[in-house]
Amino acid sequence: MRRAVPSLLISLLTLLLAVAILAVVPTPAAQAHVERPSYYPNPKADCSISPCAGGAVPKARSLRSALDRKPPGTTRVVCHRDSMRLLRASVAKARKVGYEIRPTVRKSLSRARAKRLVAVNKRLFRACEYHQIQRAVTDSGNNDRVVVMPGLYREIHSRKQPTNDPACDEYLTPADNGDPGALSHDFQIHCPNDANLVAVIGRGPDTGPVPDPPRANRHGIPNAGKCIRCNLQLEGSGVSADDVVVEAGDASAGNGGPSAAGHKKDVGIFVDRADGFVLRNVTVRHAREHNIYVLETDGYLLDRFKVFYAGGYGVLTFVGDHGVMQNCDAAGSGDSGLYPGSGADSTDNRYKKFYRTWRYSQTIRKCDSHHNASGFSGTNSHGTLITRNNFYDNALGLTTDVFTAPGHPGFPQHGNTISRNNFYSNNFNVFDGSSDVEPFIAAPVGTGLWLAGGNNNRVRKNHFYDNWRRGAMLFAVPDATVCGSPPLGSDTPVPNCEVVGISTSYGNHFEANTMGVSPKGKVQPNGTDFWWDSFPGNTGNCWWDNKSAPGARVTTSPLMLPSCSGGTRPALSVGLGDAVNEAELVGCLAGFEVSGYPAGNPYSCSWAQTPDKPSGGGLPLPLNATADPGNAAHLAAVCAAGLSPRLCGSLTTLLPNPLTSLFRYAFEEKNLPPVALPERISQEPLGSFTCSWWRQADDTLRLGMVQRIRAYATGAINGTVGESRFGYGSGLSDTHAMELLEGRCSTFHAGPFALYTLYGAAAPFAALAP
Repeated sequence: MRRAVPSLLISLLTLLLAVAILAVVPTPAAQAHVERPSYYPNPKADCSISPCAGGAVPKARSLRSALDRKPPGTTRVVCHRDSMRLLRASVAKARKVGYEIRPTVRKSLSRARAKRLVAVNKRLFRACEYHQIQRAVTDSGNNDRVVVMPGLYREIHSRKQPTNDPACDEYLTPADNGDPGALSHDFQIHCPNDANLVAVIGRGPDTGPVPDPPRANRHGIPNAGKCIRCNLQLEGSGVSADDVVVEAGDASAGNGGPSAAGHKKDVGIFVDRADGFVLRNVTVRHAREHNIYVLETDGYLLDRFKVFYAGGYGVLTFVGDHGVMQNCDAAGSGDSGLYPGSGADSTDNRYKKFYRTWRYSQTIRKCDSHHNASGFSGTNSHGTLITRNNFYDNALGLTTDVFTAPGHPGFPQHGNTISRNNFYSNNFNVFDGSSDVEPFIAAPVGTGLWLAGGNNNRVRKNHFYDNWRRGAMLFAVPDATVCGSPPLGSDTPVPNCEVVGISTSYGNHFEANTMGVSPKGKVQPNGTDFWWDSFPGNTGNCWWDNKSAPGARVTTSPLMLPSCSGGTRPALSVGLGDAVNEAELVGCLAGFEVSGYPAGNPYSCSWAQTPDKPSGGGLPLPLNATADPGNAAHLAAVCAAGLSPRLCGSLTTLLPNPLTSLFRYAFEEKNLPPVALPERISQEPLGSFTCSWWRQADDTLRLGMVQRIRAYATGAINGTVGESRFGYGSGLSDTHAMELLEGRCSTFHAGPFALYTLYGAAAPFAALAP
């Protein structure tokens, strides 16, 4: 997917997309521990134990089966003195008013099921031998189960264990960036509660030294130990997840904030290489970093769970495979409610020696993620199916990105399907002083979804409504901003990233989404439905069959987005650049970097401000340069880019704005002395001159062709009735057109593109006529 970038463009491309990465890069929040270099687990089942571990999403065993004495596995029960009282109270309440799976889904409890649940819990209570979850987990082995009865579990013993204990230093390992303080797998074995309230360590010690430096190819965990707690199931025995609470912080905060309230440990429940792990019917709250963290695990199921007010992530899974999160409620996280980072790339971009067949590696379904900085996030997330979820009341509903690719295997992000979800009312201003969520990242308040440097993602059949800024955004991130020299890039090596490459924002499709209308038919417009940076040279991004409210139309920026003939001809889509949208990105860089995070500068970047509620459908109103200094700044950038000389001719006072210097092309905007083309070229139809011709032509022929196209494009436009003249066509200066075609024709798929078509697509934004 990587593209080489012409030398004349690389500085401009890097500048423009560095804006995006620096404007939204996570702030230096207090990090407790450096993460170790991570590797994708072997996707084949491990049959050294029976039944085999991994190789598929595990199936949850019923609560009733925990009473069986037949193998596989032993059941250990954890309880408090009042667990049965709490259970009966929960059952009575559920019989009366039902119980909540997630805020948008409630269930009833039948008399028969209530009776069975009480009977099972009575037997479990008689078998209870533990009062802390960690001790039951520690005593467990392969195929075992830990059943936790209703109650609040503060894990007193784990809380007392020192954090950053010098006695554990011998197990530290270098991180990807060379920091010597990462927590190795052996660290977690020997010091499980240094960082974690509850630790489920699935495999024994490494059988050999950790590779130093880390392997570039991250497929296969080096020297992985044998299964010691694979196929472990950890579950609550109550009516719902509300009945069993794992508290990593201050219990008096309940399910509310502030973020990481009273945190005692960085992670609530940590799962390390525990293939075949199942977690059900549990709530986890107030961890400093992650409420639930699943690492290097093949085969996991997180079902009917709730996570509240973590400092970073409600759930973080990393380099996982064969995973499912479902039936969940995630709220109050400073980064995101749900984060499947660097999932196995098992779809069409897969490493075929490792992943033999196409499949999704992870699925997130039937969850509500709300009141977070972002509902869903996934740096370098791959092969993930996100379906039938609700993302609402966040600052940003969903993000996939490559911003922090250093240390995240699998650059660039690739191949997610986002289907049949609801993205609505994501207008929570996490940056407001009254917010009970402390932002871990910067995000554009009022946005349903963005793809920030991702490839081949499918966004289809979703509802986007009442997002006051944007429904969905797409923009590219040049490789130089990921693996180039600091401060734009990183010193950490990033496999597959090349400083002179453009590897991201190709082949993304937005199909059959409903914009500005709820599933029940209520009209609730977005600020703008679709926004695209139209990054020069990006190909294959297509929008088609998206619909809006009756009598309205889908709103976009730019005004025209490529449909690619209904998605059948992706090669028709080539990014041509969009100065207004690039101005926004650059403005946010200036606003955040100069004016300070998170307030920003509302005149140059409004991302940290709550947008006004949209009043209705239709296209955005034109900029009024005199009424609003913020609009003036944007218009100044457009003028400085040379895109509307007629419009800007009377507005020269705008040009001294400091933002404008960031948009000046690396050449002088002007027409050059006329060049006479050879007769054979001047007589052939313009349609016969393509990018393939351009690549072989010398500079003289190229300039002559640009001038011929300009003469054609800027000719008079006549009406269809009589000889009435409507005006003149739009054109570009010779130098602008030369740079434009040099950039467009450098891309892999551009060979058959007609030069005059590429020119004509860009010229209306320049409005340069004779």
